[in-house]
Amino acid sequence: MGPVSNINPPETPSAEPTPTPATRSRARGGCLPWVVILALLMTGFLIWKFPSFKAQAELGSAYAARVGCSCRYVQGRSLDSCQSDFEPGMELVSLAEDPATRTVTGSVPLLASRSARYAGASGCLLTPED
Repeated sequence: MGPVSNINPPETPSAEPTPTPATRSRARGGCLPWVVILALLMTGFLIWKFPSFKAQAELGSAYAARVGCSCRYVQGRSLDSCQSDFEPGMELVSLAEDPATRTVTGSVPLLASRSARYAGASGCLLTPED
């Protein structure tokens, strides 16, 4: 065995420098491409499904207006208690009333709005769309 010394041996340069966290993320591309791809897929899905969402909103708002008007003006209940008559899944539909014209409007924000008017013995009738 040879002599022992307290001097560290000289460092030998390695073939590759040790990667830093910034170098590692650039080497893999980071998460930005995945975020962009996900955003494009979601946008495409929403564009593809928008007609279906709009049709369901139209149907839900018309149903809510008709049921709300009957509840309010035929049964004489308050508009707040009428919302408890809605089917499950209609949480986005809201009701508003105009007592002067005896009209109840059901609406889904940014998508649809329909009104029903109390017509005496005929009950409540949906007002035609413009």
